[in-house]
Amino acid sequence: MALFLCVLFLLLSSASACDRCLHQSKAAYFSKASALSAGACGYGSLALGLSGGHLAAGVSSLYKDGAGCGACFQIRCKNSTLCSSEGTRITLTDLNHGNETDFVLSSRAFMAMANKGMGRDILKLGIVDVEYKRIPCEYKNQNLAVRVEESSQKPNYLAIKLMYQGGQTEVVAMDVAQVGSANWNFMSRNHGAVWDTSRVPNGALQFRFVVTSGFDGKWIWAKSVLPADWKTGVIYDSGVQITDIAKEGCSPCDDSHWR
Repeated sequence: MALFLCVLFLLLSSASACDRCLHQSKAAYFSKASALSAGACGYGSLALGLSGGHLAAGVSSLYKDGAGCGACFQIRCKNSTLCSSEGTRITLTDLNHGNETDFVLSSRAFMAMANKGMGRDILKLGIVDVEYKRIPCEYKNQNLAVRVEESSQKPNYLAIKLMYQGGQTEVVAMDVAQVGSANWNFMSRNHGAVWDTSRVPNGALQFRFVVTSGFDGKWIWAKSVLPADWKTGVIYDSGVQITDIAKEGCSPCDDSHWR
């Protein structure tokens, strides 16, 4: 237990960056959104349904070893001739291995930063100066969902993918148990948004998550998620949604000029 609490403290500490502050960087784009949907977060084609296809690969400090998967950002380019003051919302679905830009966007997201009728003009630039900040994800009438991955093999192995995580938070730990049981087994992050375990309880399954909100964290309990006859490739409603907004562990920042 002491070891678990120590690891949990380190996980919470790693999520204390000032996400809500404005960051200055550059952004490029992929010509095909499929390049991002096939990315490190493991969303696959489901990524194309996030943020209207406004997807992004983020550098390691944003990807956070997969904890940053599904995070939402507001981003705008700084070319006042071509770009709108509002910019666009994006969802992180991949890891950007380069170091020239913080983000590589889908072409749809890249064009959405432009003023009306100037989308093609901004594409010609290839790379633009941007500023961005993290914002809460909003999925109206949509709970946090769990997709059972095709690699799962009952009763020896279970891999699940978390979808539609709301708020401005990160899932940093996860347990599974049979519904009605207090015998919890921990799950490990396989990659991106995918968690797995080789200790699969029998029967219907419940989950609990450790969710960070900046320097703080709490448990979220989904009491009945997977039925006893769960099947691979199926998305199950968790019955809960995460709406927490990050608490910052740093000095307040001024982003008033964004508005």
